[in-house]
Amino acid sequence: MSAKSGKVGARVAGVDAKGWDPRYAGWFECFNRGEYYEAHDVLEDLWLEQGREAPDHGFHKGLIQVAGAFVHARKGRPGPAVALLRLARSYLGQYPTPHRGLDVGDLLSRCHQWEAGVLATGIASMVGGPLPRVALAPKAASGHPATP
Repeated sequence: MSAKSGKVGARVAGVDAKGWDPRYAGWFECFNRGEYYEAHDVLEDLWLEQGREAPDHGFHKGLIQVAGAFVHARKGRPGPAVALLRLARSYLGQYPTPHRGLDVGDLLSRCHQWEAGVLATGIASMVGGPLPRVALAPKAASGHPATP
């Protein structure tokens, strides 16, 4: 557990985890509300707990970096935002799609679009419009996402 675990636990207490770890599902809820720093924090708690040898270490790290890119974008820092989007793509690109209820391919494409937008027109392309949303599919009893 990290030093922030109590605060993280309180933040994810009411999260509809859809069968996943509440901290993982909490990333999606926070991100979709535009709470990027909080999204980073809740998933970082799980990431630190699981350690470097966990099979999803890079996957979680990529999601943390996506949230971090938006933190920097909101602060008007295009360089760090682009750098984190690139790092996120390098980590997430190592995983199949879907993975853990996430359409990884779609998120990779969106990260590329956000990066291209910042490079072409500036940081407002990331934070000037509606909040981005990232969907999480429910976890089926088998441990794989449920299919419609």
